[in-house]
Amino acid sequence: MDKTALKEQILADCKAKLNETLLQLEFEMNEALRLSSEYGAPKDRYDPYRTKLMRQHELYSEQYKKTTSMMIALERIQPDKLLDSVQFGAVVITDKQNIFVSTGMGKFESGGISYYAISYHAPVFKAMENAKSGDSFEMNGQHFEIKDVF
Repeated sequence: MDKTALKEQILADCKAKLNETLLQLEFEMNEALRLSSEYGAPKDRYDPYRTKLMRQHELYSEQYKKTTSMMIALERIQPDKLLDSVQFGAVVITDKQNIFVSTGMGKFESGGISYYAISYHAPVFKAMENAKSGDSFEMNGQHFEIKDVF
């Protein structure tokens, strides 16, 4: 698989993972609202069950907003633009792990290979920012060699 197709697949897999998360969060928000509505009027001013449901809804709503902003960040990546240095949108292959500089999603699978989606605010990104294939960097006492960047 050529690098552009691989990058497109990685990006598509990240978006699919975020879409799953968005659907789950939407379900949870709606479920909290449904339970709150079915519960009826508050029993008293400090009804703990209703308060708990509304807090859950707010929590899921905040997570939904964060996940939506992560999706927006992914939309800014141009998979057909191959990069020669570590920057936002780059796929970085090291001797220890594969990294996708995009948004802080953590570990995911693409084409049977494990990748770590990291934010450009992450310390590991700062350690390797602007590095090129063949360069190396140190992170948490470990030495990483960059085999490829695209």
